[in-house]
Amino acid sequence: MGEGPQSGAPGLISELKLAMPWGHIAAKAWGSHKSPPVLCLHGWLDNANSFDRLIPLLPKDFYYVAMDFGGHGLSSHYSPGFPYDHQNFVSEVRRVAAALKWNRFSLLGHSFGGTVGGMFSCIFPEMVDKLVLLESSPFILETNELENMLTYKRKAIEHMLQVEASKKPSQVVSPEEMLQGFLKNNSHVGEECGKLLLQRGTTQVATGLFLNRDRRITRPEYYFNFISRELFVHSIRKLQARVLFIKATQGFYDLRRENDANTELVLFVTSSLRSTLKERFQYVQVPGNHYVHMNQPQHMAGIISSFLQSKERIPAHL
Repeated sequence: MGEGPQSGAPGLISELKLAMPWGHIAAKAWGSHKSPPVLCLHGWLDNANSFDRLIPLLPKDFYYVAMDFGGHGLSSHYSPGFPYDHQNFVSEVRRVAAALKWNRFSLLGHSFGGTVGGMFSCIFPEMVDKLVLLESSPFILETNELENMLTYKRKAIEHMLQVEASKKPSQVVSPEEMLQGFLKNNSHVGEECGKLLLQRGTTQVATGLFLNRDRRITRPEYYFNFISRELFVHSIRKLQARVLFIKATQGFYDLRRENDANTELVLFVTSSLRSTLKERFQYVQVPGNHYVHMNQPQHMAGIISSFLQSKERIPAHL
């Protein structure tokens, strides 16, 4: 894809291709590279188009770069035999920052992208100025998952071996069939937004479309780094960033988890962040579902804009 203007967007949109040891990370950028940088991290099995409807509503005096994680969108798949893992995605953020020569930047992450951004912000606290979590948490807690954790690890390994052993080519289907299958598996994504994600997430051939993503990547829980509450509290003490936590009223926990234990988990995460970060933490609820940043970006654009433009910075030596 070449460069081209988008009405209302902060400056031109350009496509980036950043060299990595296994190939490249693809990204798209809005605005001038001389402006303060914001790295945007998409959710599980999504891609950089996840931010196409939100970024044009944000302040134009920032440089927004939305990357495709390895094995997603237009980024290279990992080398054969090299497993996908939560920490590898965190290291991709560090590699992208190095490729772009960024020492300090803001992070905006949706869903899984927020957990990658959260872990990065605790491991490299001096590099992150602000962290925006959209329908996300800075870490995934092991509560309610202890019984399953070894099973997840086993299934991740078995799935990878199974895909490696299978020589079947990617399934090619018609655009309509691809869209309907996608919407069926992603009930929070509207048709227009589904088309937007598939635009970058598929490749067209003579007989139809096939998915770009690496088939070795399957259910997200197989790749998560689950941590204890104790480690969570210890980790967030390292944060130097200011944190904006945006939760949708009909979001992830409302849709997929109906038991009270998970509601309690969200309360634990938010209260821990609030008591640790104090005035550096802001929690906002917006109407919408897990993909509100795509479906109704206007519900959160103003909040994010104010947060990015607020001047109080945390001294780097803290």
